[in-house]
Amino acid sequence: MSAQSMEELVALCKRRGFVYQASEVYGGLQGVYDYGPLGVELKNNLKAAWWRSMVYERDDVEGLDSAILTNAKVLRYSGHEETFADPLVDCRKCKARWRADHLEGETCPGCGSRDLTDPRPFNLMFKTNVGPVEDGASIAYLRPETAQSIFTNFKNVLDSTSAKLPFGIAQIGKAFRNEITPRNFIFRVREFEQMELEFFVEPGTDEAWHDEWVHERLAWWQDQGINGNNLELLRVPEEELAHYSKATVDVMYRFPHGVEELEGIANRTDFDLGAHTKNQRDLDITAAVPANDESNTRLAVQRQDDKRWTVPFVIEPSAGVDRGVLAVLNEAYTVETLPNGSKRTVLSLQPHLAPIKAAVLPLKRNHDGIVARARALKADLMKLGLGRVLFENTGNIGKGYRRHDEVGTPLCITVDFQTLDDETVTVRDRDTMQQERVNTSGLVDVLRERIA
Repeated sequence: MSAQSMEELVALCKRRGFVYQASEVYGGLQGVYDYGPLGVELKNNLKAAWWRSMVYERDDVEGLDSAILTNAKVLRYSGHEETFADPLVDCRKCKARWRADHLEGETCPGCGSRDLTDPRPFNLMFKTNVGPVEDGASIAYLRPETAQSIFTNFKNVLDSTSAKLPFGIAQIGKAFRNEITPRNFIFRVREFEQMELEFFVEPGTDEAWHDEWVHERLAWWQDQGINGNNLELLRVPEEELAHYSKATVDVMYRFPHGVEELEGIANRTDFDLGAHTKNQRDLDITAAVPANDESNTRLAVQRQDDKRWTVPFVIEPSAGVDRGVLAVLNEAYTVETLPNGSKRTVLSLQPHLAPIKAAVLPLKRNHDGIVARARALKADLMKLGLGRVLFENTGNIGKGYRRHDEVGTPLCITVDFQTLDDETVTVRDRDTMQQERVNTSGLVDVLRERIA
């Protein structure tokens, strides 16, 4: 059973240290959030799972980590300066601002007034200046997506690796969009992270690759613990496609606030590489895009058969890390009624995503022998490299179990007086609550079996 409301998730995230409101001591900053001690672990684990799937487990994908500050020319030729805008209206009564395309019946969602301004375009990109002088030549942007730096580095990656079509470039990183109405907790925010792959293919093979990546991404989310019944595919109508897209399929998830996009898989054709390629009038290049008079690079590949240059098509699976965290939390959130009538809250996270893989709990917090053995055991388990193992010396085992259920810790290991006699410990399973005595020499196998 997933969360019944967004409020349940927000309360859990604040109480247990997953997500905080940014700048909260000054009243917060709308649409901006900080990840707490457990949230940063969950977020990093989700990113690591994506990176492992996209880069480590494939031989046709390379990684990239590019700059956030972006040359304005990149976003001019990519089409973002012209098209990356939402229609904005103001309510004359309550002074609130809204996206015009999100209004129902031309009525202000805040106060119900119909006294609204005419829609006007609002650019979503954060603009800044580079250097000491603020003029037109110093303008740069905080990147609105991680994709463009992949395209502008296409030739660098091609020249420095042995990549051949089809191949991909993957990147995880921050992006910034000045959303008019950020909403629904970390679902729609102004500062967020993306997990994006640009997969370059021969023109003519793009539709088959698009279908394959839709299948791959749907399966991956289910591997992260998302119930397939809460996922659906939406083929974006032609009139709603982005300016670069030939076709886009969105992976939709049933969030607490409704069914919305979790990831988009777009067929970007040769739009981006072609847009950043030097003036094609002087080159024998196949690309259905306008010439670029300012680029100095040919972002293309040479065919082996006829030696002609061609601009590859691109399939782009693009997922928001923050939306992924929200979906994983929502899916794992469970409130169970126990046989005695009490309730317990459990985060049934997949073990590879759990912020804490195992907790080592001394039965007596003031017993030097038990505490020392627990600390040593924690140090030994950390050497396995499976993730964070927490030593927690509170002395209240029952409360410790409940707390670790609520934050998703798969295993709790209790060190007690018997441990000092025979080197056995109690291992408790989060989901079943079953306990078993295990020799410390066998803990390595237990963790590798249940956590790895």
